[in-house]
Amino acid sequence: MKNNLHVFLGSTVADAAARPLHWVYNQKKLLNYIKGKKDFTFLKKNKSPFYNIKTGKVSGYNDISQVMFKTLIEGNENIEKRFKKNIIRHFGSGSKYWKNLNLRAKYKKLKDWRGIIKGPWIHQNIIETVRNIKNKKKITGGKKVNESDGYCAALPYFLYGYDFKSLKKIISTVTVSKISLKYALAKFHLIDLALKGSKKPIKEFTKRYKKNSYFKSIVEDIRLVEKLKKKPHSLVVKKLGMACSYPGTFNSSIHSIINSTSYKGAILKTIKAGGCNCSRVNFIGAYFAALKGFHSIPKIWIKKNFSIKKNTKAKIINFYFYFKLLQKDEILSKAFFKFIIEVA
Repeated sequence: MKNNLHVFLGSTVADAAARPLHWVYNQKKLLNYIKGKKDFTFLKKNKSPFYNIKTGKVSGYNDISQVMFKTLIEGNENIEKRFKKNIIRHFGSGSKYWKNLNLRAKYKKLKDWRGIIKGPWIHQNIIETVRNIKNKKKITGGKKVNESDGYCAALPYFLYGYDFKSLKKIISTVTVSKISLKYALAKFHLIDLALKGSKKPIKEFTKRYKKNSYFKSIVEDIRLVEKLKKKPHSLVVKKLGMACSYPGTFNSSIHSIINSTSYKGAILKTIKAGGCNCSRVNFIGAYFAALKGFHSIPKIWIKKNFSIKKNTKAKIINFYFYFKLLQKDEILSKAFFKFIIEVA
């Protein structure tokens, strides 16, 4: 992951911050949940109407990122093959995800069945991927929905330094949707521009790809969102799309980005808009971490992330790995080591 670990951290922290308010589509109810709170991240009491996991843990979007991250930590040989095995271990039969999938089928006849689910929620793309891997299909990605799982799965891989050509293959492990692939690649291009020092990655992206036939629709989407810049974010999200699907999740993310000057502000704005805020913050968090750097991520939020609160053995292993990743960047290394000491 070279010197880009903070970008993945930005995505992970943002997901966990939004998670207790994931999939709240009634914006009036959401406003009531956060009434009087300046910082409504990491709510102690779960408000998601679909599932309930411990505050500090991540949604299924970032969890597929974690599976890829684990795969990369294990080594750089046969990544795709080992990634598929880890997907089965983490999401397949015997996992809490698969157990809850079976419970969803059992409870569907009940009026308020969604609130019964205790534990993580498996996404449609991952359901299809698990089944396709188990059935030894050559093409394993899901095809029924156009959502962000492919982007999330490939984020650590992208940050590890692999090229865009091989990136497509990793995305397709989880989704074969052409729409999902296109928007995922657009996200990676924007993050790449931010990492390379662009002060205005969105503007540079539209300028660079305005005549590109592949990204034509995305450039048009961005220009449409820019026309809505002065409109309240929550209203625009309701108009563009609160749900998990592209293009809505991408366009709503862009509106949050162009109306924010900081990581914290963008994440709070996105959470407050409701709907599938977790799919959006996984991109927005990575983007602002790439644009503004490690220090842009609130330290107190990082401490609340469950992935940091591990047993001693895991901390030692991860500390060593982070050292190997960061040792070439003296400034980032010192900052990260200082943080590790403080949260240990």
